[in-house]
Amino acid sequence: MALPFARSLCLCRWGAKRLGVAAAEARRGISFRLEEKTAHSSLALFKGDTGVKYGIVGLEPTKLALNVERFREWAVVLADTAVTSGRHYWEVTVKRSHQFRIGVADVDMSRDSCIGVDDRSWVFTYAQRKWYTMLANEKAPVEGIGQPEKVGLLLEYEAQKLSLVDVSRVAVVHTLKTDFQGPVVPAFALWDGELLTHSGLEVPEGL
Repeated sequence: MALPFARSLCLCRWGAKRLGVAAAEARRGISFRLEEKTAHSSLALFKGDTGVKYGIVGLEPTKLALNVERFREWAVVLADTAVTSGRHYWEVTVKRSHQFRIGVADVDMSRDSCIGVDDRSWVFTYAQRKWYTMLANEKAPVEGIGQPEKVGLLLEYEAQKLSLVDVSRVAVVHTLKTDFQGPVVPAFALWDGELLTHSGLEVPEGL
């Protein structure tokens, strides 16, 4: 039996809306917080564990809970959500930081190492007013982006790529070829200022 026109139109609109929601959910990346138990003693988390700030003195190591997950030598913190597939996008607001690293790392990377130093992390580093890629302690310059207020990262797991995104132009600045062999997590290191993460975002159109 044919449906009345008004009801049919309503169902069509409902179906289109549902498809739009599903498409948006498919484009949306992981949502994560920073995991305090991984944070080096010089780092403090804030804003619901979505931000991290560096302190010269930092927390007294003897007052921190002992665990094997904490970074012991370098000012590093990892996110609490691992990625094993898909395309994911998140942004980082930079506040008064002139030396930091952002990227991804194996979930089980050595806690005595630093992201960018070993070959199981892939990062973009900002230091001395310049951007670089960093892998296995080797740096290569990145052109086309200046001192940031906010930057984006696009992770494409199956394609084995991590890209630095200029959020003001919604454009990829540089793509780093990766070698993922298992779960990876967003990773951060800094030696001054603050970083604030923004996750659970849709992958921008055109990326």
